[in-house]
Amino acid sequence: MKHPKPAFPMFNSSHGSLGRVVMHGLAASASAWALSTGTAGAQDAGAPILLDPIVLTASREGALDTKSRYVTVIDRDDISQQQETVGSTAELLERMVPGMATASQTLTNYGQTLRGRNVQVIIDGVPMGTSRDVSRDLFNISPSNIDSIEVVHGGSAIYGGGAAGGIIYINTLQASDRPLEFETTIGAATSLSNFGSDALSGRITQKVSGTRGNMDYVLSFSREQTRGFFDGDGDRIPPEPSQGDLSDTGTVDLMGKLGYNFGDQRLQFAVNYLDAEQDTDFISDPAVDALPPGDAKARALEGLELADQTSRENLVLNLSYSKEDLWGGKVDARLYYRDYSTRFAPFDGRPYGGWNALAQSFLESETYGGQVTFNTPVNGLAAHGANLIWGADIKNEKTSMPVTVFDGAAYDASGGRQFVVIDPERTFMPELTTKSAGIFGQMELFPTEKLTLRAGVRHDWVNASYDDFTTLGQGNAIEGGEIDYSETTFNLGAVYAATQNVDLYASYSQAFELPDIGVQLRQAEEGFNVGDSNLAPRITDTYEIGMRGNWSRLSADIAAFYSKSDLGGVLVENFSLVQDRTKEKIYGIEGGLHYTVDDRLRLGGTFTLQEGTGKNPETGDSIALNSYRISPLKLTAYVEYSPKPWWDMRLQVLYSAGRDSAFEDGVGFGGREVEDYAVLDLYNRFELERGTLSVGIENLLNNQYHTVFGQLLRNNANSSHVAAQGTVARVTYNMTW
Repeated sequence: MKHPKPAFPMFNSSHGSLGRVVMHGLAASASAWALSTGTAGAQDAGAPILLDPIVLTASREGALDTKSRYVTVIDRDDISQQQETVGSTAELLERMVPGMATASQTLTNYGQTLRGRNVQVIIDGVPMGTSRDVSRDLFNISPSNIDSIEVVHGGSAIYGGGAAGGIIYINTLQASDRPLEFETTIGAATSLSNFGSDALSGRITQKVSGTRGNMDYVLSFSREQTRGFFDGDGDRIPPEPSQGDLSDTGTVDLMGKLGYNFGDQRLQFAVNYLDAEQDTDFISDPAVDALPPGDAKARALEGLELADQTSRENLVLNLSYSKEDLWGGKVDARLYYRDYSTRFAPFDGRPYGGWNALAQSFLESETYGGQVTFNTPVNGLAAHGANLIWGADIKNEKTSMPVTVFDGAAYDASGGRQFVVIDPERTFMPELTTKSAGIFGQMELFPTEKLTLRAGVRHDWVNASYDDFTTLGQGNAIEGGEIDYSETTFNLGAVYAATQNVDLYASYSQAFELPDIGVQLRQAEEGFNVGDSNLAPRITDTYEIGMRGNWSRLSADIAAFYSKSDLGGVLVENFSLVQDRTKEKIYGIEGGLHYTVDDRLRLGGTFTLQEGTGKNPETGDSIALNSYRISPLKLTAYVEYSPKPWWDMRLQVLYSAGRDSAFEDGVGFGGREVEDYAVLDLYNRFELERGTLSVGIENLLNNQYHTVFGQLLRNNANSSHVAAQGTVARVTYNMTW
């Protein structure tokens, strides 16, 4: 884990009639912002405010306000190491990021919150979220194609898109500075608790990159086939029935970039494409649901007959332009297009009015947008190093969620294994068009050598609309409608260099989150009112204080935070809507420590402690938030040692404590009592005469346990009580040539 490096983000550029409105508003906002921060005081009364030539920056390697925030940066070496130890990006983050909840080991990041709230995942400047939140944002790129990850903790007024918990910014691979370079990676993985061909997985990645004159390029192709997953007892882990699974899945991941530098300008085109499809013969046996919830683990049952299984497909086209010297400043802009689809496992919704069918839902989403950021030094405050960073973003998204309906009689007769299609596509959630635009400004000021002040504002405009449709479950005829949002949010921050090695910081920030309109439309009652209060946005206020220290051998950081919102999220419990949105508050402390003993030995760890409460809608009493929102105490520790110059080792442990506060307060969904568990991993890397050999072992002690997600029973039945994986060995050979 590394300290963050300063950089500036990139935001969406505007175009068309809405773009002109945004840009006029942006200019007015920038002038008003300069006035509000005292710039006018440096001028004669009535004199115009003088701004230096516009600077546009947007490499987006980092976030706008990292110095007054807790930030975790994970570099390529750490990513490669964790990929050979734990496999998925979600598990990588749980082990390396304090404040991040534990991963589910399934095909969802549902419940993997940051500081108890949702995160925004961004890949090379392109947001991965959709208006109908399906919680698969961390599964849209393979770790093989990631160069670095930056995690900004806590909400931010600068970012739109529901970043109340923070931002996970993923940078893809960069081109080699050599004229031509090939890199080949071949890997295999297997369960050691049930060794056999059913457990053997494989991966191959081929990269080619280089720089020739003014042009640079990188192309990476990855193909991975996972097989069955087995728990510590050696039993096959069934697919999680509500969210889907990662076992028995074939994945293709393609990433390409072509960049051209001319003078101080750069033009780059990038493509990211991921396609993953599951092909399994197993289901989670519904027979275990006859036992009391939690009394039996989920059990695999062979014989699945389903044509279209769990899948996801993500295509992103990304065009960026930058200029280092535009009348003394910089420019960086981006346009992008995204086509995304994902399919869930079938669900027996016949007992639930919102579904009233045996059906399989899938999401289809198409998005285009742009990003731009301006960085303008302010002459009137130049003596104090004043700088105005401002920008705009625009996005247009169309998302729908149809379902395939199956024959219930055939399903029942087969014991839940046979799915015969009777209607390939019916409306579940109608097509929802969401148009959004935002402008922001942030002033940075250095009153003294030791003090840095920042203040920012953002305004969001959102329009969401849908046509007439009929609900799946009860056949309610719902008239089309639209709803408009217009919200302003703020942030403040200060950093004080107490000593040469220690920084103290404090910040206040707001985050704007849209409600999940789609989840309400799909279960709309007759006379549904689009102006219902449950469709109101959520504004989250976050307060944070922290310390960063960096000495020759020791680095340490710690932060305490408190966030509150007047509205909670609309929940789905037992596949029905729970409309009560009560006040919430979440508070906690997190940090990390890393010590280098010498050039052969390094050790450290992180800790996360948080709690959250809401209101009982009936009594008004304070009650704990459920454990999908608030993760138990989490501790991580590691020791890195190099026995030989050609041999590196890392031993790491993850400990997740128990949590019973939600259970004691009688919380239903996500309120089950959570037991503690610990997982020990071992990583070895050997530098060979030609190439590198890596050997990683996850769950070294073959501990039989359930993740927090597995313990909470997503479908409130034992078929969702999936165990975690037992010991898994991964062997990888990498060669650059």
